[in-house]
Amino acid sequence: MSPVGPEDEYDPLTGPLPPRGHGSPWFQAPSVPEAEEPQPQPQEWSGYGQYAVDDPEGYQRDWYVQPEPVPEPQPMSAPAPIPVSEPIPVPDDETVALRTSDTRRAAETPAGPGRAERRKAAKGGRGRRRAQPAAAASAGADAGPAKPLSRVEARRAARALKDSPAVIASRAIGELFISFGVLMLLFVTYQLWWTNIRAGQEAGQEANKIQDDWAKGRKPGAFEPGQGFALMYIPKLDVVVPIAEGISKHNVLDRGMVGHYGEGKLKTAMPADKSGNFAVAGHRNTHGEPFRYINRLNPGDVVVVETQDAYYTYKTVRTLPQTSPSNVGVIGPVPPGSGFTEPGRYITLTTCTPEFTSTYRMIVWGKMVEERPRSKGKPDALVG
Repeated sequence: MSPVGPEDEYDPLTGPLPPRGHGSPWFQAPSVPEAEEPQPQPQEWSGYGQYAVDDPEGYQRDWYVQPEPVPEPQPMSAPAPIPVSEPIPVPDDETVALRTSDTRRAAETPAGPGRAERRKAAKGGRGRRRAQPAAAASAGADAGPAKPLSRVEARRAARALKDSPAVIASRAIGELFISFGVLMLLFVTYQLWWTNIRAGQEAGQEANKIQDDWAKGRKPGAFEPGQGFALMYIPKLDVVVPIAEGISKHNVLDRGMVGHYGEGKLKTAMPADKSGNFAVAGHRNTHGEPFRYINRLNPGDVVVVETQDAYYTYKTVRTLPQTSPSNVGVIGPVPPGSGFTEPGRYITLTTCTPEFTSTYRMIVWGKMVEERPRSKGKPDALVG
């Protein structure tokens, strides 16, 4: 194919390279006189696809859409709050992507619950109806201050704040039980602690009175009920207690003393008698409890009775752990079960058993082994 002259129309797709000086839409060389061979000059390019330096703006104008100027970045600020009551606009999917048959069907279907859910919501239910006031109340609390209650609602609220009769009754019963428990605690404290202190004081005063009478040389003829006349020593138990006439609970036993069976059918012998059973009684618990531990006495342990004239020493021989309160034979002249077979000079100690009860009686028997005048001093059992 022969080259085409400059006057012919040139086809850039099928023709050979154009001769020098032929215009081209992509490249335009500068016109230089043929006589001089110009040196190649570097061309300046401001970007991809632009014309030569002779017309850089023309190519941009003809072939490219001019970009809009980019605004300068502004400082970030907090977005304005969106009102809760206004729905947030959802962008139309046509502006972000092409629609398909699935997306078109989804767009045509109204948003929200299905038909079954709408029917259930229309019919409603007891549980939902009950839940609606609570939801409305919470929404009202969030929205703003609650509106004032009506008179009926105020009365209902006042009745709800009041205690029911059952609550009042249970509270009263609880207070009664607490009061009763406190009273019982005080009573037990009085019985187990205060009575011992009070009885110990009264027994000590009675012992001092007996010794004062002996020092003054008074010799009473017959002892009156409640009158102290002797002192009892139990060295093993570290017991020193006055002995008074009679077994009256109020006048003798509750005052911390030991009482002598000396009235009516229960009358027994005195230590100075040449034959007989000197029987006494005392508390095992509370009110001084002089016989608290007589269950620890063993055969051969000593019990000493001091009167105005002499010391009478007894040695225990036998213990009866339990018997009926009506068994008065245990304080007889020759008590059955004591091991004694003939009249003699005996002693019998009686008290209640088990502890803190008066259901039965405990008995301890002893036999006199020494009579010593007070002028000769104390017996060996009290000296050692």
